[in-house]
Amino acid sequence: MNIYEVLRRPLVTEKSTRLSEGNKYVFEVDKRASKDQVKLAVETAFKVDVTSVNIVKVPGETKRAGRREITRQPWKKAVVTLKEGDKIQYFEGV
Repeated sequence: MNIYEVLRRPLVTEKSTRLSEGNKYVFEVDKRASKDQVKLAVETAFKVDVTSVNIVKVPGETKRAGRREITRQPWKKAVVTLKEGDKIQYFEGV
């Protein structure tokens, strides 16, 4: 897998905004991505030093539309901790 296919999008929520104050950033990543691939992708894309990566598998939610039940696709998110002093400018000012 190419390192540019690993990161899907940054997740900007209230919780992830609070985490960014402690040098932790949250991304949606590819379902096949490993911790090493996420670390390499973040270091390459944003020119920062990553100290740790935590990955969470998020199950798909079941929604109802009339009589039908629709299950959304499961996805994977990664919480990336950066070295003290490093920041990702993409998240600043959001």
